[in-house]
Amino acid sequence: MIDREHELPVTHQARLLGISRGTVYYLPKPASDADLALMRRLDLLHLEHPFMGARMLRRQLQREGIHVGRRHVRTLMRCMGLEALCPQPGTSQRHPGHKVYPYLLRNLAITRANQVWALDTSYIPMARGFVYLTAVVDVASRMVLAHKVAITLESCHAREVIEQAFARHGVPEIVNTDQGSQFTADEFTDAVLDRGCRLSMDGRGAWQDNVFVERLWRSVKYECVYLKAYDGVSVARADIGRYIDWFNAQRGHSSLNDLTPLEAYLNLLPPNQKAA
Repeated sequence: MIDREHELPVTHQARLLGISRGTVYYLPKPASDADLALMRRLDLLHLEHPFMGARMLRRQLQREGIHVGRRHVRTLMRCMGLEALCPQPGTSQRHPGHKVYPYLLRNLAITRANQVWALDTSYIPMARGFVYLTAVVDVASRMVLAHKVAITLESCHAREVIEQAFARHGVPEIVNTDQGSQFTADEFTDAVLDRGCRLSMDGRGAWQDNVFVERLWRSVKYECVYLKAYDGVSVARADIGRYIDWFNAQRGHSSLNDLTPLEAYLNLLPPNQKAA
């Protein structure tokens, strides 16, 4: 919108557009090396102790000789998309102007493939900087139906991932997410509702239903991400893609009677969908 080559001064252009002049001149700064190291440690602690909030994480870091304020820990957690998995007044940071849909999974027996899909996003560290991994998971079989590695938490990435899953696997009965702003944005919710799916969002008392997705993040990070030091987004994207293909088709799960997620997904499909 701003044309720096135009004869009209940038200050006047900003005033006409109704935006702050500071936003025009501001250049985003990459995270410092100290913050990147701290974020990686927070990510590890969150995987080991997902119930820890900013206060408990700060105390744990201080015991390790890392002196940092609670507010700084909270800022980094928000940047990473981390939330403590425990009952709390606000289980996720949502946009105040976005509609929140009711939670539909309470006391629901999930026994079929394509009955309930879940979406979530996780922070992925690299050698320099970080990216975000968004995935669609079939709850009954734990199969990763679609995923995307991106550099932001925007709703367009969540929409793209769910549309990939629709194209490959059809339409589920329910799509469940948390109340993150990327999932409450109209761009994402319209993509789900226009397909005839019911949309469910975790709220108070529903924190336990996100645990199985956290187990996926644990597997991805300990069995793939933490063994590498990705030097670029394309490298991270390719390696995580290879891991998820292996996770779906070759990694047996004890909770699935040693079946792979792909085998469990095919076994749990309703007869009419198997025929299709």
